[in-house]
Amino acid sequence: MDAANILIVEDEMLVAMELEAILEGLGYRPVGIAPDLQSAVELAEEPLDLALVDLNLRDGLTGPEIGKSLCAKGVSVLFITANPRILGDGIAGAVGVLTKPTDEATVRSAVDYALRVRAGDRAVTPPPSLRLFA
Repeated sequence: MDAANILIVEDEMLVAMELEAILEGLGYRPVGIAPDLQSAVELAEEPLDLALVDLNLRDGLTGPEIGKSLCAKGVSVLFITANPRILGDGIAGAVGVLTKPTDEATVRSAVDYALRVRAGDRAVTPPPSLRLFA
């Protein structure tokens, strides 16, 4: 099985680099780090399986817009934010949201869940740290 292609949408470079290291350590392929809407649009030209998306980025509260756009392209989206209430009941098509700060085990379990659901595994149990969207 090929490594999943994962986009990181995060403007805090240390957080983004930590996510990138976690994903690489798990055998996934981070396709890039997008700190804003324009960068995310450019990197979304790559084939993507999953995107980890923060809400407040360099250009403001553009994470929800990015998430909607990626979902419309068939990309699985996990939001990772310190402000999950901004998402209300969620974004149609997105998997769910993790609340920052988070750790490697939480990221690993949420990414594994999202990718297993994407692959058609409906029996997988979501990790307790992941708030699912309907």
